[in-house]
Amino acid sequence: MSEQNVTRPPAPPSDTSFAWSDARLLGFTQMDEVHKEFYTVARKLVTCTDATAADAIDEFEKHAVSHFEQEDEWMRSTNFPPRDCHLDEHAAVLKSVREVKEAVGLGQAGAELVRDLGMHLFDWFPGHADYLDSALAAWMTKQTMGGKPVVIRRKI
Repeated sequence: MSEQNVTRPPAPPSDTSFAWSDARLLGFTQMDEVHKEFYTVARKLVTCTDATAADAIDEFEKHAVSHFEQEDEWMRSTNFPPRDCHLDEHAAVLKSVREVKEAVGLGQAGAELVRDLGMHLFDWFPGHADYLDSALAAWMTKQTMGGKPVVIRRKI
């Protein structure tokens, strides 16, 4: 059976695989705080029901616009050298979010599509953060503090 034919039930609230972890810290506090929020609102995507899908995708879109605009502004205002790929990824994610939101709003899709988008976001985000955002975090720390980020992770 192909993945496209599999119905995704909501992730149970007790599932910690979609929870923020200090392993995701990059050492630039402003970015780390936004990334924590990403996990909070993206988790609502993977746990939504048909009754909550529209609100979940709406909240995620608002977060993503704010999140990406902040990073985009940091890249532009500090002349971050490798920004084009980073900006392109943000635009692609927003395009997908808006397409899903439109389909839900028109009644053409429901929670299953929203949960699928959430799963894809959780698959995408670690690589994006580890490569693109970590480079930006290091750049921003160098610009604001004159050195590299220091990351202290709790062991829980």
